[in-house]
Amino acid sequence: MQTRVGTRRHFLAAGTAAVAYSYLVDSRAVAADPFRGWPVGVQSYSLREFSAEDAIRHIQGMGIHYVELFSKHLAVDANDEQISALKKILTTAKIKISAHGVSGFTSDHAANQKLFEFARRAGFNTITADPAPDSFSSLEKLVDQYKIRIAIHNHGPNHRYDKLDQVAKALEGKHPLIGACVDTGHVIRTKQDPVQWVRTLKSRVWALHIKDDVKQDGGSQNVVLGKGHLDVVGVFLALKEIQFPRDGSISLEYEANPQNPLEDMRACLEVTREAIGKVA
Repeated sequence: MQTRVGTRRHFLAAGTAAVAYSYLVDSRAVAADPFRGWPVGVQSYSLREFSAEDAIRHIQGMGIHYVELFSKHLAVDANDEQISALKKILTTAKIKISAHGVSGFTSDHAANQKLFEFARRAGFNTITADPAPDSFSSLEKLVDQYKIRIAIHNHGPNHRYDKLDQVAKALEGKHPLIGACVDTGHVIRTKQDPVQWVRTLKSRVWALHIKDDVKQDGGSQNVVLGKGHLDVVGVFLALKEIQFPRDGSISLEYEANPQNPLEDMRACLEVTREAIGKVA
């Protein structure tokens, strides 16, 4: 009997130690990555008034390791030397290019292919895009050839991709690597629900531009996440449900106060961290 009691006490002590160790490991992991493996980054358009070098410096200062670049910070016609120079800065800052955009596509296959070649040379796998309806025949071939994703970006009211059914229709029957970049701010401005977009488009969601808007109309302006109509926790719960890929792109895009957006961007990222913590 004493042996059994001793064994049971030993088991309980070992179990308690295991739980404590697990908690410590988890705490250390969260400290190292407060976004818990989610590919949270910044759309560099948020820092459009800054040079590429200064934008990267600010993103690094926010503790972010992913960026979706826009054309001012890395032009689509950049040569190998320019791409290499920027990638060296990014590597030093421990920042990875998760996506680039938003790029337009037409029926001009040669022009479209140049954008895919640019993506291949720059080393990212998602192009956020505004493809013309007649571009898909070309894009079907290119995504298959390069294994690089196209993510249709919805714009605001009266744009060709401003409603969920328009994006869903554009994706119907298309190559699996043609999907969506859900811009939550633009969804709100069209009086729709970003959570519903994610749950409806499911595995086609390759990217997010996460932002909040105070009004549900075309004249609205970004606010700190959670201060407007965006259900931040709901968005991440939906992303978890659809098993959003860890090599996808989730980019904070803060368009307000372009001269000095840093404080508001940090506040948005803190809201994001808290939301992810609740989902986890």
